[in-house]
Amino acid sequence: MRDAVGRLDETDRRIVAYHLGWTDLAGSPTSGGGKGVRPALATLSARAAGVSAEVGVPGAVAVELVHNFSLLHDDVMDGDTERRHRPTVWAVWGTASAILAGDALLALAIEVLLDESTPHRADAARLISETTRALIRGQTEDLAFERRDDVGLAECLAMADGKTGSLLSASAAIGAVLAGAPADLVRALARYGTELGLAFQLVDDLLGIWGDPARTGKPVYSDLRARKKSLPVTYAVTHGGAPGRELAAWLARAGAGADGAAIDDDTEVRHAAELVEAAGGRRWATEEAERRLQLAEQALHSVPLDAGARDELLDIAHFVVAREA
Repeated sequence: MRDAVGRLDETDRRIVAYHLGWTDLAGSPTSGGGKGVRPALATLSARAAGVSAEVGVPGAVAVELVHNFSLLHDDVMDGDTERRHRPTVWAVWGTASAILAGDALLALAIEVLLDESTPHRADAARLISETTRALIRGQTEDLAFERRDDVGLAECLAMADGKTGSLLSASAAIGAVLAGAPADLVRALARYGTELGLAFQLVDDLLGIWGDPARTGKPVYSDLRARKKSLPVTYAVTHGGAPGRELAAWLARAGAGADGAAIDDDTEVRHAAELVEAAGGRRWATEEAERRLQLAEQALHSVPLDAGARDELLDIAHFVVAREA
């Protein structure tokens, strides 16, 4: 990853190193920037295909570059001024720099794969390209939902599949693609990643309402304050009876003054969280995350693959669903 980022010009390299937690604002090294879920999935998928983890390393670098491309752009679109308890890139260097640094990471992700000598490099690059398109589709829908009061649960799940599931699906398959694994094994790993991605998003949405700010880095009830049509909220509105209708009415209000500042007081937002729970949104999201975990497990057991890699992939899936903040 560091070698790949080293190819960027000095300005982009400095911005990206800060975003990744490798340096502070002055450019001094830090202890941040640990290994994430997506690169771990990429190397494990190579092992699942019966080859060494090193075969999946270019895929691990590529998916992490794409992930961080999306984060740089997401912070701009959402207006978030902090990520991981640090000022975001756009808040420090401006919107243009954040967008351009993100674009550089996306281009670099394809370059890293095409530089490999494996005959399967083009297949891996195509997977990343198709995945990025799906991710952008999901993000576009997520932004569009902010202006709608009629978002259905099925389309909210489809949005999450693109925004979150697509990249985890690619992460779980790209190592096997680079290894030239059989198509049925690649499909099973991709399916595992898709279901894991939806479970991941469901848990993230729960944390976006009830998570501990000291660990999430966001205020309590942050998604409700932002009127996000998250999965538990959408379920509550569409399936929650009287509490769901009250919640829908609250969401439909303007919620902000002329200067864009939120006008909801803490009591009102807390009541909205209680409505989500009373309408069944919290229970459904928790149960649906568990169901997606079971589907991910089934995908891994549907084809022959390295037993050790399967166990580690299952451990990751259980960690994702069990994590709390």
